[in-house]
Order: sequence, then C-alpha cells, then structure tokens
Amino acid sequence: MALPSEARPLDTGVIHDIGYRGYAGPRLGRAYATRALFTQSLRAAYGLGRSGRSKVLPMLLLGVVTVPAAIMVALALSQHQDELPVDYPEYLGMLGLLVSIFLASQAPVLLSRDLRHHTVPLYFSRPITRADYVRAKFAAMAAAQLLLMAAPLLVLYLGALLGGLDFGHNTAHFLYGLVTAVLYALVPTSVALVIAAATPRRGFGVAAIMGYLAISTAVVGVVVGISGGPGNVPDSAQWVALLSPDGLVESLVNQLFDLGSDPGRMHAPGALGAVVFAATAAAMVAGSYALLLRRYRNI
Repeated sequence: MALPSEARPLDTGVIHDIGYRGYAGPRLGRAYATRALFTQSLRAAYGLGRSGRSKVLPMLLLGVVTVPAAIMVALALSQHQDELPVDYPEYLGMLGLLVSIFLASQAPVLLSRDLRHHTVPLYFSRPITRADYVRAKFAAMAAAQLLLMAAPLLVLYLGALLGGLDFGHNTAHFLYGLVTAVLYALVPTSVALVIAAATPRRGFGVAAIMGYLAISTAVVGVVVGISGGPGNVPDSAQWVALLSPDGLVESLVNQLFDLGSDPGRMHAPGALGAVVFAATAAAMVAGSYALLLRRYRNI
C-alpha cells in the first residue's frame, strides 16, 4: 500500500568529499598578473620559453646588429682614431631594415597568436583587465625593441671608453643614442601593434607591418629624391618625413641634438618643425594605444 504524500521520505542530496583542497595562499592580484604577462611576452619576443625555431630569427637579428658595432670599435682602436667612425644615433639609423624585420616578425607573436587561439578571453576572466593586457603587451614589445637597439649602443660606448676615447663626447652621444632608441621603440612599435591586433593571422600581420614600414620609408625617399637629392634637401621637403615613423624619429633627433654635418641630412625644419614632429610622435603613440584599448574592449 502506497504511503500518502505527506508520509513519504524527502529526497536529500549527498555531498561527497573527493579530496580537493581550497587555496589558502596569498592572492597576488592584478599588478602581479600584469607583470607576469609583461615578462612572459618579453621572453616570447626573443623566443625564450618557446621552441628552438622561434629563437632563430630574434637571436640572429640581435647578433647581426651587435657584431658590426664591435667591428667598428676594433677598427677605430686599431687605426688610433680619435672618435668612432659612426655616431650612436646614426648607427641606429643604419639598422632601420633589421629593426623593422624584428618588429614585423615579433609584434604578431605577442598579439595575433592570442587572437588566433582564442586565449584572450581567458586573460580577461580574472584578474587582469583589458587595459592591463594592452599595457603589458605594449610595454613588452617596446622593451624588446629597446633591448635590440641598446645592445649595439652599449658595445660602441664600452669599446670607446676602454679604448681611451673622449669620455665626455661619447657619454653625451651615447645618451643621444638612447633617446633615439626609446623613440624608435615607441613610435614604429605603436603602429605595428595596432596592425598586429587587427588580424589573428600572423602571416598577414607580418606582411602588413613590413609593407607599411617599407612603403612609408620608400615614399619619403622618393619625395626627397625628387625635391633635390639626398645632398640638397630643402626645408619644404623635410615635412614628408611625417609620413614615415622611422623618418619622423630620425628627423626629430637630428634637429633636437644638431646631429650630422651633411647639409642634406633629414631634420625637422626649424624650431616649429621640431615642435610639430614631437607632437606628431606623441600623437602617434597615444593614438595607437587608444586604438588598442578600443580593439580589446570589443573582444
């Protein structure tokens, strides 16, 4: 005989202890997570912690930009010259293509891979925010670029000091070189990161970044050539350097520190030009950062 509904036993759930333990350690929070993401991204830019094939290109480029600096120092000392054959900022200008290759190849590593493998939402689950992610990635790529350019500058500087060359001159121009390296690490890098964040395809990102840097530099070269040639560039033609991140940095640095004796050197035309070039560089970096923030708000 069935029991009335009031007399039936109530269904009760059972909790089983399967051995999981709660985390009782310290909560390191957003700042620690952001620093960890920065460190991991900086290491990834040089292939550290990744496969051996990923290390080949960045390490090769690091060697290629550093070895000629050591050779220049050796030649200057062996020939008893009073100064290095090339100035520090000028040396960075000679590395333009190699630095562009590094930027084009590694910026998509930091951003495009996360988009392609759909790992970005995992970062945003907790504890870091979208702004933390952009800040860490931006700083990591800029630091990677800065390390690439600071290494040969340090070789030139230490070699000059060990060889007994003028301390004051080399220290001042080494600092000029560091300022130039910082600008190169910010201005072209900011634009490259925006391009890399626009596509999950690493190959497309590499081609787009390299294409933009190469075409903008070529346009500047063509306009300079048409306007009178590299030995006689009028001030009216110097404004074309605003179209190229590399040209903008070179012109601004030459004007600020009065570098180069060639009358046809690239430079910001006068004090007004220096202000406009500096404002353009700042706007390019700030605008690119804002575009990155907007891009990741939509992910």
